[in-house]
Amino acid sequence: MNYTTFNKSRLAVSIALLMGAAGQPVLAQEAGETAEPEVEVIEVQGIRGSLLRAMDLKRSTPGVMDAISAEEMGKFPDSNLAESLMRIPGVTVSRNNGEGSQITVRGFGPEFNLITLNGRQMPGTGFTRSYSLENLSAEGVKTLEVFKTSTVANPSGGLGATVNIVTTKPLSQPGQRFSLMAKARHDESVEQGDKVTPEIAGVYSNTFNDDKFGVAFSFNHYQRDFQRQQANIQGWQANVDLPDLDDTKAIDPRAIDENGDRIGNHFFPKDMNYGIDDVENERTNAQLTLQYAPTDDVKVTLDYTATNAVVGVESIGWGIWNEFGGNINAYELDENGTAIYADIGGNDGSFTASRGTTEVDARSIGLNVEWQVYEDLKLNIDYHDSNNEIDNGADKGMGSNGQIILGSDQLISKIYDYRTGEIPHAYINWRNGTNELMPSEIDSNFSQFIHSPGESTIEQLQVDGEWFNSKFDIPMAVVKFGLARTEQTMGGHSAWSGLRGGPGFNPSFTEIFPDSMFVRHDTSGLLDAFAGGGSALMPNYYYTYDFDEAVARQMAYLTEEVMGSDVYVPDAYFDGIDSESYVEEVTNSFYIQTEWDFEVKDYPVELIAGLRYEETDVTSTVRQRVEKQVNWVSASEWIMQYEEGGTDNFLTQFGKHDVLLPAIDLRVELTDELMARFSWGKSMARAPLGNLAGGRALSGSPKPGSRTGGQGNPNLLPFESTNLDIALDYYYDEGSYASIVYFKKDVDNFIQTTITETTIDGLFDIYNGPRYQQAIADIEARGEQATSTAIFEQMLANGHGNADGQIEPNSSDPLIVWNISQPTNTDSKSVDGFEVAVQHLFGESGFGVGVNATFVQGDVEFDVESLTQQAPLTGLGDSANFQGFYEKDGLSVKVTYAWRDDYLLGVGQSQGSSDAPPQFFKDFGIWDMSVNYDINESLTMFLDVLNITNETEQGYGRYQEQFLFARQYGTRYALGVRYTFN
Repeated sequence: MNYTTFNKSRLAVSIALLMGAAGQPVLAQEAGETAEPEVEVIEVQGIRGSLLRAMDLKRSTPGVMDAISAEEMGKFPDSNLAESLMRIPGVTVSRNNGEGSQITVRGFGPEFNLITLNGRQMPGTGFTRSYSLENLSAEGVKTLEVFKTSTVANPSGGLGATVNIVTTKPLSQPGQRFSLMAKARHDESVEQGDKVTPEIAGVYSNTFNDDKFGVAFSFNHYQRDFQRQQANIQGWQANVDLPDLDDTKAIDPRAIDENGDRIGNHFFPKDMNYGIDDVENERTNAQLTLQYAPTDDVKVTLDYTATNAVVGVESIGWGIWNEFGGNINAYELDENGTAIYADIGGNDGSFTASRGTTEVDARSIGLNVEWQVYEDLKLNIDYHDSNNEIDNGADKGMGSNGQIILGSDQLISKIYDYRTGEIPHAYINWRNGTNELMPSEIDSNFSQFIHSPGESTIEQLQVDGEWFNSKFDIPMAVVKFGLARTEQTMGGHSAWSGLRGGPGFNPSFTEIFPDSMFVRHDTSGLLDAFAGGGSALMPNYYYTYDFDEAVARQMAYLTEEVMGSDVYVPDAYFDGIDSESYVEEVTNSFYIQTEWDFEVKDYPVELIAGLRYEETDVTSTVRQRVEKQVNWVSASEWIMQYEEGGTDNFLTQFGKHDVLLPAIDLRVELTDELMARFSWGKSMARAPLGNLAGGRALSGSPKPGSRTGGQGNPNLLPFESTNLDIALDYYYDEGSYASIVYFKKDVDNFIQTTITETTIDGLFDIYNGPRYQQAIADIEARGEQATSTAIFEQMLANGHGNADGQIEPNSSDPLIVWNISQPTNTDSKSVDGFEVAVQHLFGESGFGVGVNATFVQGDVEFDVESLTQQAPLTGLGDSANFQGFYEKDGLSVKVTYAWRDDYLLGVGQSQGSSDAPPQFFKDFGIWDMSVNYDINESLTMFLDVLNITNETEQGYGRYQEQFLFARQYGTRYALGVRYTFN
């Protein structure tokens, strides 16, 4: 508990005297003079103070609302805002690189929740509406407010919840205050970067000129180096053609129907790969706030917020790629039809080096004027202009994100095996008679370079008013009203080099790379937190090589004279901009809200009723390239060719919608300790910005089984939810309460991504065409297996290649069948559940505990047994949080645990089949700990330990046997000091 002494203004002293909080009476010194009293104000800080302030906010708010308050200036309960939010009932966190990033509330994912900064809607990071909370430091934040029920005075967009980030304001806490923090951070996982990285932060606030002018400034600079180890499958293919094999080579436990056919579906993995990412993360935040109150009736606030985050990644990966036809040699399925073992011929094995740097640059400037027009009327005028740029070409040497793939097609077969352990094994039977490719056999496949920068902006003007009823003898206390105009844009372009330097292994260029270029590693220490990882993994080796050397060697050898149009040029803009899209939304809104205070049978009642109306115009502008044909350029690569000569065109489409959002909040004080709440209203969330971009785009690398495309829909209606909340809170002691909430959401206009099989005139398919079938017949006539490699080589031998050794389609081939995905509005869905929470402080012992859990269900779950396309709710799942602490005599220790059950991460897999298979995130629980010790009243040392037990992340498809990903990060430590002056 800290004590702060300062001189208060006459107005503040008068208020304090009326409340009985002033420390001493005013004494006359001389005739006509009075002394300014010195008042001692007790400010409870630390964990206890944070919980008390948050509970008071929760108790005083009519609807269902939770909050997290700073423990003291410059010290938020967690170093990451998202990780603080997961302490709130109903809130779960999705992680990016092992850190909290975006939130899910009551089963509704990031796109359904609105993040505001001091009441202002903020632009999303990347091509989304979702604001990434890890890009804003916690030091300058005073409070996080989570509104779970409809509030017409808040900007719309928070169907799940609206989270308002309240930053430090100097005039709200007069006087000079500052806090400085320095931290040394260590990740157990780090290999290539610095073992210890710094973080420094500071907050300064002061007032001048009799507290009429104030300034507050906060900054944070953060660095983190770490390694991410992972294994991945890009997607699962349903019901691929199965060969007729004898029982020793085909194990299938599925039941058989009366016709002798297997009952149910079967699934095979499209690939299997492993990777190591060395990541350098650097972030700088700053916020400047200036306030001026020339009179007691006017207060002007000008603030500027800036964020710069740079993430550099260098990766090495290795794995296999599968195509399905006549190349499955053996397999074993489980009872769900999932392949847990497969022996597949053809294609290739590869070793991939990738490098890229992504920079996020966000800026926001705002002006706010609070004006007490007269005693009963208050106006608030707020304007802000905010933008958020993302650039994945921040690598100064390359200007893009680059990937180099080396490997070989000199194999007999590839083995996928997930019969033991938590990580599937995938190894290759090479033609050299071993399971290991020699450095001298490593060949050039292809490289690709991508640059896709984008920007989101919001310009918003809001005018809000409050009229206080002092003239009419009715229980209506306040009328609030407001109007706003919000202009939001999102746009960007994409450039792709194509597959440079080939692709493929014909002709061979093994002489480009000396053996000394490749460094062999064994897999000990790789994914060793998983059963079956580490040295037990197959393959039990991998190669690394220098990215720049691989680029330089291929540039020197694979010239235009040698490669023709496939010349090796590491330029994303080799053939210009590939796609470009922009979406603009203009929303005009108006609301009115009334607040009533009255009693019913001696029970104090507070009623808030309001209505909000919004109208939105959408404009979509998309640049479209004209597709010409798809060439088969190597055994495993198919490349789209485009018309030349400036035939690109811009397509502009329009959409429009409006919504009416009523809301009612009722709060009844049953006793001094017991409070009941009832809330009903409508909320909404607009369609993802990327879905609103019209036009059509087809895959630039349409391999068989991956002939995909996308098309937007600017006429998508927003999600509209009718919400019901019933809550009972019991505030039984200081800082202690218990709460239970029942909630129900009926959501209209659910958006489903529908995949339609479509043919496009002029785009013919070599695959399974007459020449393709003839090649198969020629191969099988020799008694050989018709793998994709054998078919490609046979078609070349049959004279179907062009001068560059590529196979072009002709009119005798069938049309390509494309799986085109497009979002459409569909039926209604319903979600309901319970939130329970208990917070208890054990008197003056210093001990305290907080526990909460959320149980949620609905008709929005994904049916894994069905191959029909579905519109489930991503993020739906139960969750629980625990916090225990001790705080006394300058020592505070806090231990937290956050658990989240299995949940749907998304629908559709990058290499999945057209049934749009799911991605599930496996249940996850993480322990963190924080220890703080006050050396004196101003100086504190602290130790934070995150992910104490080295928890890992795992994902799967329809069933847990359909492995999708496994990630390992390690435990993180931070040792630091904090100096605070109040």
